[in-house]
Amino acid sequence: MQHTELKVGELARRTGLSIRALHHYDEIGLLKPSAHTASGHRLYTAADIARLSHILSLKQLGFSLEEIAETLGRADFSALRVVELRLQRAREQLAEQRQLCDRLDSLARQLRAAEPVSADDFLQTIEAMTMFEKYYTPEQLKELEARRQAMGEDAIKQVEAEWPRLIASMREQMEQGADPASEPVRVLATRWRELVRAFTGGNPGIEKSLQTMHQQEPQVAQRQGRDPKLMEYVGRAMACLDAPK
Repeated sequence: MQHTELKVGELARRTGLSIRALHHYDEIGLLKPSAHTASGHRLYTAADIARLSHILSLKQLGFSLEEIAETLGRADFSALRVVELRLQRAREQLAEQRQLCDRLDSLARQLRAAEPVSADDFLQTIEAMTMFEKYYTPEQLKELEARRQAMGEDAIKQVEAEWPRLIASMREQMEQGADPASEPVRVLATRWRELVRAFTGGNPGIEKSLQTMHQQEPQVAQRQGRDPKLMEYVGRAMACLDAPK
């Protein structure tokens, strides 16, 4: 590494960290400057700066300061591995931002077309953004976006329009007391499964995330007409589909 020695104030200015944070790292032994001036002021070398980079990378990955100290102190510590992990997380964050851009772009198209956009439309957009990011992994979000692109807007609108009719038909069968194993219900359950798979692509991980989201956020499912009673009926119908004849 090239010869570099920075005083604590300059290091704080160059990195955006506070002098207090750097002093704290020194006090707990996480980042001790390797040199000092004749008057005793801290001097951070190139090696110290590299260590600081590793500290911040691990911190952004969710490590506590104690865990960071332990990791950096290991004999098998790999600076390359830290950089690779941070790079992976940066790419995931980039994918998340692209997903956000796509969702906002869809909302912008409505506004440009002078289509009415209510406060509820905005709230649902925000809710969908936070729900998806809460329950789906970056890899799953990337796969969902790829499926959306492959299906195209027209096909997506057709599926979205079909769901309310399918839910209403299934509810009608339930309220009439139809056997979940009856042929009319089997036809509806088959189509229900097809629409779910159109969204998930048959990926069991995405299907599990979808199920978890509906379980943990019942208000979302209920607003779509999928109340617990109906979903229990649908579950029985699905079980009948899977049962050997």
